[in-house]
Amino acid sequence: MANTVFCKKFQKEMEALDRAPLPGAKGQEILQNVSKQAWQEWQQLQTMMINEKQLNLMQPESRKYVMEQMDKFFNNEATDKLSGYVDPDDIKEL
Repeated sequence: MANTVFCKKFQKEMEALDRAPLPGAKGQEILQNVSKQAWQEWQQLQTMMINEKQLNLMQPESRKYVMEQMDKFFNNEATDKLSGYVDPDDIKEL
């Protein structure tokens, strides 16, 4: 059976990540409190944010922004909206 964690995003016991996704204390915090599913969902949102907002992760302010959005996402707080993204569930057939 896979390791599990109590996921702070989904508020239930879920499959854990195999290893810390980031170095240092932040990575350990994520490993201990975020499920594999939540991390995968964050990676998808993060990719959309980086692309739409044309972030350069070589710039400290861009990295700080992404980390702030990540914390909001895992704490179930509102993240910045992406203007070009349309959720497929919101598209209604004509």
